[in-house]
Amino acid sequence: MTDEFAVLGDCVARERRSDRPALRHPGSGRAYDWRRFCTTAWKVGNYLRNEGVREGAVVGVAADPVPESVLTLVGTSLLGATVRFDPPRVGEQGSLKALVVPTARIGEYDHPPGTRYVAYGAEPADPSHTYFEREVWSENPTAPPDIVRPETALLAVDERAVSHGAVMDAARATVEQWNLDADTTVAVRGPLTHPGVVAAGVAAPLLAGGTVLLPDGDATADAAVVSPGVEGAPERRTLAADAVL
Repeated sequence: MTDEFAVLGDCVARERRSDRPALRHPGSGRAYDWRRFCTTAWKVGNYLRNEGVREGAVVGVAADPVPESVLTLVGTSLLGATVRFDPPRVGEQGSLKALVVPTARIGEYDHPPGTRYVAYGAEPADPSHTYFEREVWSENPTAPPDIVRPETALLAVDERAVSHGAVMDAARATVEQWNLDADTTVAVRGPLTHPGVVAAGVAAPLLAGGTVLLPDGDATADAAVVSPGVEGAPERRTLAADAVL
């Protein structure tokens, strides 16, 4: 059933919209059903597209386990652009096309004028910084028209690129190993900077039509993806990110 999902954006195809849960973040009280998750990811993609993000561009994203990080990952993937989680604070000319980070930390970054600063949380005071919530809310809720191939880079990790195909193959293996389905929730208990966390903690439950849990407090899931070498997750079933990708 999931064999046709060659790139991450396939997970938010129009026919997947429903009222089933797709993403939960108990820490903020926010939850997205599949209808809202798909349309918001499309909106993020359309907004970034209007800012010039295309295949070959890199979007820097704070690695915080919050909905904005996941939605920006998926929205960027729809354009064939590459996501770099936890990008460097100082960048060279043209290194990032856009930078999506919390408003409270946006002052920590020093990138050249070619980088579009996008802040989420509180509305930024600097008028040169765009406000994620406002811009995304006003966007067109349709899927971007870009065609993305499996060999296109999805993640920039250190000095290497990880393709859509590699992430989706790892996600598919996780779905099969854990028998994930639409009733399964997977907790992200590792850093999004690790491609194995993205593949098994985000792409795998989305591929299965299940739920991604960004845990906070006492919230638990059916299974969890953990940082390499980390033990003690409250879930009975855990998968170390290094074993995935």
